Amino acid sequence: MAYNEYLADRVSQFLSQKNVNFFEKKMFGGLCFMVDEKMCLGIVKDELMARINPVIYEESLKKPGCKKMNFTGRPMKGYVFLTDEAIDLDKDLYYWLQLALDFNPLAKASKKRKRLSEK
Repeated sequence: MAYNEYLADRVSQFLSQKNVNFFEKKMFGGLCFMVDEKMCLGIVKDELMARINPVIYEESLKKPGCKKMNFTGRPMKGYVFLTDEAIDLDKDLYYWLQLALDFNPLAKASKKRKRLSEK
């Protein structure tokens, strides 16, 4: 299992209950949840990745189970990894999921790459 499927189900159920238009996309050896064509949440192994407002990034890192996302070896500001300590209880998971949803309208979409056939 490349990612925690139980956690993926919890995230998917939350988004569905909130009537969020999203789709799942396999990437980074895990699963991403795309909202408005932007990476909003993801699961890599047993950790949840959340894209949160950079304004609250440093303060959020002080919370138990929250750490910098350094997937590429360099931390990405506004992206955090959350361990079981941060998301085990539903109310805690929902807190982080809502932070990511709240920031999503402000987040910039990554530039679309042109396919060779489009050049």
